[in-house]
Amino acid sequence: MNNPNILLVEDDVELARLVSGRLRDSGYDVRVVGSGPDAIDAVQIQLPDLLLLDVMLPGFDGLEVCRRVRAQHPLLYIVMLTARTDEIDRIVGLEVGADDYITKPFSLQELVARVRSILRRIRLTQESGGANTLAKTTPNEILQFDGLYLDLTRREVRKDGQLLHLTVREFDLLLFLMQNPDRPFTRGQLLEKVWDIRYEGYDRTVDSHVQRLRTKIERDSENPRYVRTVWGLGYKFQSKDEE
Repeated sequence: MNNPNILLVEDDVELARLVSGRLRDSGYDVRVVGSGPDAIDAVQIQLPDLLLLDVMLPGFDGLEVCRRVRAQHPLLYIVMLTARTDEIDRIVGLEVGADDYITKPFSLQELVARVRSILRRIRLTQESGGANTLAKTTPNEILQFDGLYLDLTRREVRKDGQLLHLTVREFDLLLFLMQNPDRPFTRGQLLEKVWDIRYEGYDRTVDSHVQRLRTKIERDSENPRYVRTVWGLGYKFQSKDEE
């Protein structure tokens, strides 16, 4: 079995050397580029299993890279690397299609742990044909609620018969909520169950993904039918429409 392929886009030469070296020592194949245009070219040459993408890049920034790559590869897992003080970069990065972010400065141990967790979940999803560790499911199960269909085997979501293009993380989030209808979950619980992380300070990750998911599955994202906010707690999937 081939080692997972990671594309690291980082213009800080020393940081790129340290990160790529640690990832290679951990058993991953790593390619490194240092600019926005080079990142686009590298993805076109070989689609990676995971894209680690710095925000500040020459040519054009990581947000633009993310936007362009996401439009062409909706299932590619993208993690933004951003400075701890750049809150707006993290929020915008998630809005343009990043699945997650890691804040700088980070420890190499934390980075490798996050990468290992992400790639493990991607592998389990691929090996099980869509059924993953989020909940016990049958291989051919189709979840359906009032015009919304989720096919675990094909990893497809349709709304009123129309195929929706969800990212890996959006699909996993919707899957988990649909498998547990009408049960509210805190943001921390969703981070643990869907993202497989227990780090504090990532609540905005959940909120941003919920907002993006709503724009795709809801008729009116401001008045959602399916993914409801439970004030003071978190979110739940509403199984029946409330007139």
